[in-house]
Amino acid sequence: MSEVTPLPAVPSRAPTLLPWMKGLLRFAAGFNICAGLHMLILYHETYKVIGMPKPEIQFPIQLVGLLVALFGVAYYLVARHPLRNRQMLALGWWSKFLGSCLGLGYILLGKLPPRFFLVFFLADIIYLWPFYLIIRRLDQLAASRPESDR
Repeated sequence: MSEVTPLPAVPSRAPTLLPWMKGLLRFAAGFNICAGLHMLILYHETYKVIGMPKPEIQFPIQLVGLLVALFGVAYYLVARHPLRNRQMLALGWWSKFLGSCLGLGYILLGKLPPRFFLVFFLADIIYLWPFYLIIRRLDQLAASRPESDR
């Protein structure tokens, strides 16, 4: 396994988030809130979009929609108060990573059509690297500040 290279030191007066980081978090917040509400309220259309037959009970897709929307709120909170809410971003990263692994597994097993990869890519996979960079920056900044400022 290769060693992780440390990021260059962040100057103490540097902004907590770079402009692209704050913009990405705000975009992810809006996307997740909209996608989650769509799954929660317009679940019939969600099943049509993903090309799956609608089950008798909608609870699972609505529950996922609720969680997706809540992660959207979490990304917004990270954009507003990055150091205070950075653990929420780590949870979001793990959710996107594990959800993508699960979805890709279903595609590889033939239980989901290959075109479904685009859904995982645009909703989850595309965020993994930028979220990782933001988490590293926030952890580095938190480590360099007194406990009361975190």
